[in-house]
Amino acid sequence: MASSSEGHKVFVYGSLLADDVVGVLLKRVPQSSPAILHGFHRFSIKGRVYPAILPVPKKQVTGRVLFGISDGELDVLDTFEDVEYQRTSVDVITDGDDKLLQTHTYVWGDVSDPNLFGDWDFEEWKKTHMEDFLQMTCGFVQELQLPDSKPRVATYDSFFPHQT
Repeated sequence: MASSSEGHKVFVYGSLLADDVVGVLLKRVPQSSPAILHGFHRFSIKGRVYPAILPVPKKQVTGRVLFGISDGELDVLDTFEDVEYQRTSVDVITDGDDKLLQTHTYVWGDVSDPNLFGDWDFEEWKKTHMEDFLQMTCGFVQELQLPDSKPRVATYDSFFPHQT
């Protein structure tokens, strides 16, 4: 993938599209570029405010690529995405470029999850959930400093009670 000197590239498509969320997690906002991931669909998840992606032929997901992600920052993103997602290598097309760029992204772990439905909308998320999600993310980052830190899913569940 990327040499250690240039860092990792990570395609983001959900809550990590928000610079405020990325800034809390990484303590900086890396350089980024708009990008498209072909052959995937971004789903809403029943009872969650963040999305999931899974391979779906003839679909595409718009997002952005974060550049120059260090190994430590990638570990933070892995921990944040928790057990629900699997870090996967994918090829995306960046804005204004026809070439494929290999990146990491986080794909939903349960391909037959009955809680996935429809489309997830970033603009709607920003209006209705970003403020609370940002507070949860701050709590997650504080929790990471503790010796017995909770996983992100547990932090999320304590902050956003499951809606049915």
